[in-house]
This record gives sequence, C-alpha cells and structure tokens, in this order.
Amino acid sequence: MKYLNQLKHVALLCFAMSQLHDALAQCVPVPGFDAARAMGRYRKVALTANLQQSTEAEREALKMLIGAAGQADAIFWKQAFGDRDAALSRCNDSMMKAYFRLNYGPWDRLNDDKPFMAEYGAKPLGSGLYPASLSKEEFNKLADPLKNSPYSILQRDEFGRVKVIPYTEAYAVELRYMTEQMFHAANALQASDPEFSVYLRLRANDLLTGNFDISDRYWLTMKENKFDLIIGPIENYEDKLFGTKTAFEAYVMVRDQEWSRRLEKYIAMLPWLQEQLPVEAKYKQEQVGNSNSQLAVFDALFYAGDCNAGSKTIAVNLPNDERIQQELGTRRTQIRNVMQAKFDGMVVPISTMLISKKQRSHITFNAFFSNVMFHEVAHGLGVKNTINGEKTVREALGATYAAIEECKADVLGLYMVTQLLEQGTLSEGTLEDYYVTFVSSVFRSVRFGASSAHGKANMITFNHLLERGAITRDQAGTYKVNVKQMRQAVYELAGLLLQIQGDGSETAAANLLQSKGIIGTGLQGDLGRLEQGGIPVDIYFEQGINSIGN
Repeated sequence: MKYLNQLKHVALLCFAMSQLHDALAQCVPVPGFDAARAMGRYRKVALTANLQQSTEAEREALKMLIGAAGQADAIFWKQAFGDRDAALSRCNDSMMKAYFRLNYGPWDRLNDDKPFMAEYGAKPLGSGLYPASLSKEEFNKLADPLKNSPYSILQRDEFGRVKVIPYTEAYAVELRYMTEQMFHAANALQASDPEFSVYLRLRANDLLTGNFDISDRYWLTMKENKFDLIIGPIENYEDKLFGTKTAFEAYVMVRDQEWSRRLEKYIAMLPWLQEQLPVEAKYKQEQVGNSNSQLAVFDALFYAGDCNAGSKTIAVNLPNDERIQQELGTRRTQIRNVMQAKFDGMVVPISTMLISKKQRSHITFNAFFSNVMFHEVAHGLGVKNTINGEKTVREALGATYAAIEECKADVLGLYMVTQLLEQGTLSEGTLEDYYVTFVSSVFRSVRFGASSAHGKANMITFNHLLERGAITRDQAGTYKVNVKQMRQAVYELAGLLLQIQGDGSETAAANLLQSKGIIGTGLQGDLGRLEQGGIPVDIYFEQGINSIGN
C-alpha cells in the first residue's frame, strides 16, 4: 500500500509538472521577442460612426449584427489557429495574450508569420483548413470533388485518412447562432430599411446552405441601404497551400450617402479605361463595367475574423465570384473612418521621415482615398479568364494569384488616376499628389511583411519603380518621385501583369514574386528607421456593442 501511495504521489507530481510546463511554455516568447514592443507597433483606434439619426430599433439591430459578426470571428479562429480559449487559458502574460489575439494565433502576421511563442513552429501553409501533414501528392489522390470547394475543410479521421467536410457541417453551431442574430436584426429593420432586411434573410439562408449566389446577387442591387453587413467565407489569403479555401470575416458598417454619390461617375468610365489598357488587345478582350457596379463609402463599426487579423482592411471589392462580376459587376466599398485613421497615424508620419521635403506637401488624404478607391475599381479591369479559355485566372495562378491580383490593382489604379487626370474627369489634385502619396503608402503597407499578399504586391511595384528611376533615394535617406519616369514605369508594369494573368502563367507569376516581391537591404534599413521613430505599423480597434450606445 505504501508503495502504491508513493506511486500516486509521483504520478500527481508528474501531472502537476506537466501542467506547469504547459502553462509556462504557452507564454514563453521566442528569443528576442518583446510583446510590449510588438503591441506598440499598433495604434489603438476607437471604431465609431455617426448614429445620431438612427432609431432605437436600428441601434438594437446593429448590436445583433455585431453578435453575428462575433460568430464569424469564432469560426476564423478555428480556421487560422484552432482552440483559442484553451491556448489563452494557459497564459498569464496579458501582453502576450493581447498580441496572440491581435494575430489570431502565435504567428506574427506583420513579420512573415514567424512564431512569437516558443512552443510553436512554423505556421502551416494551409492554416487550419488542411491537416498540417497533408502533402500535395496526397491531396491530388483524393477522389472527393468537394476537396476543391472554397467552402470545405480537410481533416484526418481517427484512422489518419483525409476527409472533406463542408463549412456548413464543420461550423454548424456558429452558423446557427450567427443566422439567428441576422434574422432578429432583419425583423428589427423591417420598417426602416426593408431592402436591407430582405438581404439579411437571404444572406442568413445562404450561410446555412453554403451557396452564396442569391445573397451576392441581391446585395449588388442595394444602393440606398443605410447599414451593411459583409459576412461569410470570402477571401482566400489564409490558404497559402492552394489559395482555394476562403476564410470567415465580417464588417458591420454605416453608409455615407454623400460620399457614395460623389464617386458614381467613375463606374461609367470602366469600358473606356479597359480599351486604353497598355497591353495587346487579346489581354483586354473581356467586357467590363455594369450598371449595377457601385462605388460606396461606409464607416465601420465592427471588424471580425480575416479582415481583423493583423493589418486592417480599408476597402473591399466584392463579390469575388467571377461569373457574378461579369454579369452584374461588383461593389467597391471604401471604409472611410479606417482609411482616415491609417492616413493620420501612418502615412503622414512616414512621409516626414522618408519622403523628400520638397514633395511632402503632395501627401493628401484625397489622393490616399482616391488611390485606394481606384485600386478597388482596378480589380474589375483586365481579364478574369485566361486567353485560351481553359481556366479562370484565379485557378491558373493558384497560390500566386492573390499577390499578383493585388499588384495589378495597385498598378492599374495608378494607371486609372493618370488617365482620368489627363482626360479631365478627375479634377482634384495633381498627378504628383497621387504618385507621391502612393509611394508614401507603399512604405506603410510593405511593413505588413512578405507573408501579406498586399505587402508582396507593393514590393513588386516599389522595386520596379526603383529600377526604372521613377523613385530615387538621396543621401539624406529620403525618396523623391520622378513623375515622368513613374508614368512610364506604371504602364510598363501594368502590361506585364496583365499578360501574366491572361496567359495564366503560374511560373511567370512565381518568378516575379521571387525576384521583386522582396524587401531589399536598403529599404529594410529605412523601414528600421520608422520602427526606431515609433511610427506604428498598423492599427487595432476598440470596438463592440458599447460603441453604439443607447
């Protein structure tokens, strides 16, 4: 009996030590990582909007929509990491917890997804969307056609076999709570915004079925809705294995009608701009522009999931379904209050350190807002299908698609600004305003790291402009924009990107990313100066139901 009691004590001691090890290991930073310093790279911003004209019923509905968005957030945690609560429960370091939450896991999204907690290795390319041990060969052998669906995950069963699970099954609990909140909000908004109320019901039904065709189409018909909810599995940035699976996210927003109306005229220009693209005719043969396409301006009240992970999205161009885009167009949504926060907190301070003193007066919010807007509009230019008609560009380019498409939008956005200014349709500001503000914003977004599609895209553009003499660096460590050379370099890169997409050449895309989608040593040193100067890399939100008030 004495021997058994000793064994029990040893077992209990071992268990206690293992629990202690787990608790400590969970919060041990990798060598050289300082959580407080890392959090200091983000600027806290209160996410609010003007709700003075909103009724009590509308405010209650917004709270319900935030509740629905919270479920999208919970799903994204599973997709990006796994069991958030279990991980956080073993951590007593408040700063490490905060950084863990901000990154939706232990991998630093602004530092090439490198782990900042000692117990974790490299982030799986497929995040939580595939088994970490899944090889491309094993994937290709799977017979289940749903493996290629953007709305399914792959997991191993108890026997180690790979099985395909639709999102509707994998996230059934969260989707039930999410849609219940949406139905309640629809009821609350029935009187004041019946059109949006219908959309909420349609979107809720689509979330439960996993087919988003109906709600995406109806969403494009809404042009006067006071509020908006973008919710569901949308972007494929989290899937770096095949670039196929979509991640859950949500935005709760309030429309700015005046700004939205000011931008409507640019949609009508798309067919003409498509014709003028600096590339052979076969790479611009698709028709663009549609009477349903919109440019809309909103203020955000709440971000959740993919759009809230690491760097914060400032504009969205949806839906992503190429069939719907060609038939009905898209809505390009500018999130003004978040854009203003980034301009004030990052773009302006960066310009005082890295832009030539003679050109700093050309840094304007109007140019920043317009560059972002035309970036989103530019997603609609070029081709959605390869010129041989065999695949969509997205399918052909695979995992390289996101970065190449973002780079195309950057460059064609500048091309559009140039064309519209020279034509006289765009009358605010000068070409130098738009070019200099763009370069200053590049310094902002490349700080997101090489793991970001937007960061890679900006580096391709920056390196190309540098090689062509469109931007030059002086001995003082500041950059000057040469307008004439930049115009030529923009058109040249635009043609190259459109050709890669039209050809559907994943090899050419990969080569471009490898050669130019990198941060050189010279630029790395300049970015280090921004770090030393305490300029934040991005923002994080103080948000939630309390921001709505009573």
